[in-house]
Amino acid sequence: MSVKHAVLTLLDEQPLHGYGLKAEFERRTGGTWPLNVGQVYTTLQRLDRDGLVRAHNPAGDGSVVYEITPAGHSTVQEWWGGVVDRQAPTRDELTIKVALAITTPGVDVGQILRRQRTASMQVLQALNRARTQVGEDLAWSLVLDRLSFDAQAEAQWLDHVEATLRRQGPGAPPAAPATPRPDSAARTGGFDDLSATTAPGGRR
Repeated sequence: MSVKHAVLTLLDEQPLHGYGLKAEFERRTGGTWPLNVGQVYTTLQRLDRDGLVRAHNPAGDGSVVYEITPAGHSTVQEWWGGVVDRQAPTRDELTIKVALAITTPGVDVGQILRRQRTASMQVLQALNRARTQVGEDLAWSLVLDRLSFDAQAEAQWLDHVEATLRRQGPGAPPAAPATPRPDSAARTGGFDDLSATTAPGGRR
């Protein structure tokens, strides 16, 4: 996630102080990716150094407000006009874990896959519970959609890994039930972490 571009985008609308930036970012994304205020101020210092924002004290009381500069505005416009680079894949812990597990003697790959699938479905259940609290918050609804798609894709990939390993012959992980769709799994579990911490009204 580009904190730099998020900060610049918010400042392109109006001047804000660090805590205001943190609160506005979390409001717009449903608290899905909470920002540490120290990270916000570190980012602001770098943007100030690079001439993309400027700090000033309009109230004369020592409180610092940041506003975007013309160079910062240009950076935001370039970001809107560009694409998110997917050519260099990020390191995914689950993919690395599975790749190492199937090449390490004595590791129960089937158990790893089953445990992870259960965790993925719990996330899907929590996302569906959070959806009931969205109301008319379109941005948060779309964030939930993306997270649901990601969790569903992970569960399907785990099914694919297990099926592939079964085709390799004896010793491969045993079969497991096919991954249910998010809508059929939405009301079957008791995993409340996500809806309790990221849904509107309880965001942080």
